[in-house]
This record gives sequence, structure tokens and C-alpha cells, in this order.
Amino acid sequence: MDISNFLPKENELPLDTLIDGGGLTKIFRTIACIGDSLSSGEFESYNEDYGSGYYDFYDYSWGQYMAREADTTVYNFSRGGMTAKEYMESFAKYSGFWKEDKLCQAYIIALGVNDLIGQKQQLGKVSDADERECDTFASHYGKMIKRIKMIQPEAKVFLMTMPRDENAENNKIKEGHAKLLYDFAEKFKNTYVLDLYKYACCYDKEFRKRFFLGGHMNAQGYILTAKMVMSYIDYIIRHNYEDFVQVPFIGKPYHNANYKR
Repeated sequence: MDISNFLPKENELPLDTLIDGGGLTKIFRTIACIGDSLSSGEFESYNEDYGSGYYDFYDYSWGQYMAREADTTVYNFSRGGMTAKEYMESFAKYSGFWKEDKLCQAYIIALGVNDLIGQKQQLGKVSDADERECDTFASHYGKMIKRIKMIQPEAKVFLMTMPRDENAENNKIKEGHAKLLYDFAEKFKNTYVLDLYKYACCYDKEFRKRFFLGGHMNAQGYILTAKMVMSYIDYIIRHNYEDFVQVPFIGKPYHNANYKR
């Protein structure tokens, strides 16, 4: 019997292999995807009569491709144009995402494009999350993690960086964003980085020809993203088994904070 696919491999990088069937992502029965248009299956259309149109087709989102492949429940806590500030100030509350019936075992946060590249918001630092009136990306993003930890203390939180492209200015912003997410992962327990900036391929012209439709992904691109996210989470679980042995107890009274194998 060969159990090598369930074990860490020597010198393995997170996206060396794109897995099928969800891999160990299947241990999560509920997952929330917090994000913007790229988490919402947004498609961009154009015709001569109406010009450009933008549509969130959630069934095509990478989260729902994950749900079908890993046979789990995934919630789209996302909308085109979303920022961390809007999510924390209004969107999450009015959408009911903090309510008990929407509590999840895992949360994937994929925000930053609209905040930092679109709106040019100041990045800030981890300590901004502890400042009441601070208005940086780090402040709103950090408060989001803190709120998740308050309502579901043992949930696993995955912070997604932005993939590289051919724009040097954008990549500098993305590099700073990635560093900030690693800082948050150090600050908060049960928090991990899905570093697409470092380990995914560059989203260059050739990549966009195959996986994009205008400024957003096409269906193939969303499937590829789902594969990358599941493969990365599978990698994290295999390399940190101790962290995930009590996943079924998340949100239940049976969790043992002092458990040691």
C-alpha cells in the first residue's frame, strides 16, 4: 500500500503538483471564500449596443469548483469590486456573513486588488488592526481576521496573495501585500498564507490568452485557480498534520486546546 500522497515530500513546493479530487481539502466540510470579482466568478462581456458588462456568476467561481470537486460546502462571501474596508464596514454585516448559520471551519481571504491597485489605499502594517480609527488596508484586513477568530476561534484561516503579472509597479504592490499577509499569519494562530505571488506562474500575456476573458478570468481560469487553492491547502495540511487533527471539532465543544499527540 502506497500512502505517499498523504505525506510531505522532500524539497516539495506548494504547487509542484495540481491535485485531483480536492486532496486533503476534503477535511473541511464548510469553507468561506471572502473576496472580490475574482472570487465571484465574474465574467466581462462586450457588445456594440451595450458596451462592457460585468457579471458575478458564482456557480463559475473557483470556490464553487472547489465545492464540487472536494464534495464540500463553500460559501461565496464575495462580490465584484469588494474591498476589505467595504467588507468590514457594511457588506459582511448586511449579508449575514457573521451569523451563526454561516460559521465555517475554514476561511479563505482573497482581497487586495481593488484596495491597493484599484483604489491605491495605503498598505499599512499589522499593528494597524489594533487601532480603532486607522484607515489602511492592514487595519480593515486585520480586523476581519480578528472578527473571524472571535466568532469561530479554532477556524483555519488562509490568506491569499496576488499572483505576479508583467506590470512592475503592480508587482511591487503585490510583494508588499504578500509580506503583510505573512506578518498576519505570524500574529494569528491557525492562520496560513497561500502564496500565489511566489509559487504560481506569472499571469503574463500568454497566460491571459488562455485563462482570461477581458480583465477577469474565463471558466478555465477559475478551474485552474480552484486547483491551485486545493493543492496548496493539501500541501499545508500534509506539512502541518498536528494543526489539523481536530478540524471536525471546530465550532463544537469537544475541541481540546491542550491536545498533544
